[in-house]
Amino acid sequence: MARALVTGAAGFIGSHLVDRLLADGHSVIGIDNLACGSDVNLAAAMRNPSFRFHVADVAEFASIAPFFKDVDWVFHLAALADIVPSIQQPVPYHRANVDGTISVLEASRAAGVKRLVYAASSSCYGIPDAYPTPEQAPPRPMYPYALTKWMGEQYVLHWAQTYGLPAVSLRFFNVYGPRARTSGTYGAVFGVFLAQKLAGIPYTVVGDGTQTRDFTFVTDVVAAVVAAAESEAVGLSMNVGSGNTYSVNRLVELLGGPVTYIPKRPGEPDCTFADTSLIRRTLNWSPRITLEEGVRRMLENIDYWRNAPVWTKERIHDATADWFKYLGRTS
Repeated sequence: MARALVTGAAGFIGSHLVDRLLADGHSVIGIDNLACGSDVNLAAAMRNPSFRFHVADVAEFASIAPFFKDVDWVFHLAALADIVPSIQQPVPYHRANVDGTISVLEASRAAGVKRLVYAASSSCYGIPDAYPTPEQAPPRPMYPYALTKWMGEQYVLHWAQTYGLPAVSLRFFNVYGPRARTSGTYGAVFGVFLAQKLAGIPYTVVGDGTQTRDFTFVTDVVAAVVAAAESEAVGLSMNVGSGNTYSVNRLVELLGGPVTYIPKRPGEPDCTFADTSLIRRTLNWSPRITLEEGVRRMLENIDYWRNAPVWTKERIHDATADWFKYLGRTS
């Protein structure tokens, strides 16, 4: 069994990863500054004697370095997320997502860890030329969040190349599932829609809803992350997607309920769709959860979003004003 360390452990994906690692019999150290995550997500893990949790900022090397002693696997998921806050506050995003990644890399290198897996983002592709999109597609980050996640990935690959750190990067596509974030930031479609469903108001569909997304269920993403840790792959970036792309209209159909429409946003692709051939070959991994099954599981856990912010057309208009102001100049 491995001794694993998960940064961003109290977050949406991080907490699911912690649960999976503990279920597999590993001992786990979790680090999170709780800026985005919640210790509620770790309720089950906290009862497990093989789990230890530390509230710490990954960008502060001296604070986190001692936790890496004798660690075998490092999973670096800690990051600031979402588009609009990154446009409004690019410097904190650089500190968390770039400086934080360098700090984790250096702590891992000093401790001689055996594997590091980095959670990258498909947002690095921006508006790609090809679908499904391969890893060789040119990076076109459209906003600071995407840029800082891509920069973090470049540092990970450079540490693998220069220092021999056994690291890989996984580019996640549109991850959803139970515990998806419910913070006050306007963000991912599932959290927005589920809170609207509970409130009995229409779903705010961007454009005409024909745009498609590679909605990938969180347990499939976690399985890919674990497979990467168990593999011998080094210095690779690999897409993690569902194997399909689904329209927002199809999502609305599965959730059930009325719809209202809001303007299409600049800098957003009409489609996200991962070419997963590389990860299938390299890790013998494939997704298992269909959108229909994933939505069913989300609805089973809908009470999680009962206290989440409810986004009306008016609130979204105000919250995304800077999105249109800045990204509208470059689209």
